[in-house]
Amino acid sequence: MIGNWGSPVERAVRAVRAVRGQSAPVTYGLIALCCLVFVIGPGSGLSPAYGTGDELLSAQRAYFERWGVVPVELFEGTPRAAVTPATALFVHGSWLHLLGNMLFLYVFGAMAEERMGHFAFALFYLGCGYLALFGYAAAHSDSAQTLVGASGAISAVLGAFLYLFPKARVTSLFPFLFFLPLRFPAWVVLPFWVSLQWMAASRATQGPAVAYLAHLLGFSAGFLYAWVRYGRTARVKSPATATEGENQP
Repeated sequence: MIGNWGSPVERAVRAVRAVRGQSAPVTYGLIALCCLVFVIGPGSGLSPAYGTGDELLSAQRAYFERWGVVPVELFEGTPRAAVTPATALFVHGSWLHLLGNMLFLYVFGAMAEERMGHFAFALFYLGCGYLALFGYAAAHSDSAQTLVGASGAISAVLGAFLYLFPKARVTSLFPFLFFLPLRFPAWVVLPFWVSLQWMAASRATQGPAVAYLAHLLGFSAGFLYAWVRYGRTARVKSPATATEGENQP
């Protein structure tokens, strides 16, 4: 089951408890940083420094173009453009975009971090997120539309989670069910995240793109990483082991 990691049940319970414990500082730090960047930026509409109306929209466009990925500029070879797939991971286009991403990072990130280790998880998150946005830009190299958001990196987390904990039950809050906390297997919850991203993209009449291709690339990269790095013996296969002592958000 888990090889030299000890009792499968004990390890699964420890991983689940990590979601509300203090053993996932990278996950919580990423959430805090993304929220802070959004609140102080023009995307939130909260800072009076960016004005209102057309002035605010102009500030948002300039902000997204500066920190987001612009595919047509990425391959020009400038150092600034080369780092945008990393900076774009911390920029979000709307409240719905931010909250949807942070919800799923909160639910799934802590268990993945507990399993991978803090430093490895941080590199995994940033590396897969960069690759997801870079891959999207390569497929749309003539596009001038900006791309921002942590979706690619979080998709990688979901992919790794699905491989490592395929039958783990997670407690989630679904808006269309009046935010009732309900427990579902990961394979049931994950499609809802995709739907949420599509809804955020459809409502974004102004601002950057939210790319489904980046989600797919990130998810594939995360799943493949977990498969190569941990192998079949690393998976928690029994649904009972993931629910015993469950303490998810």
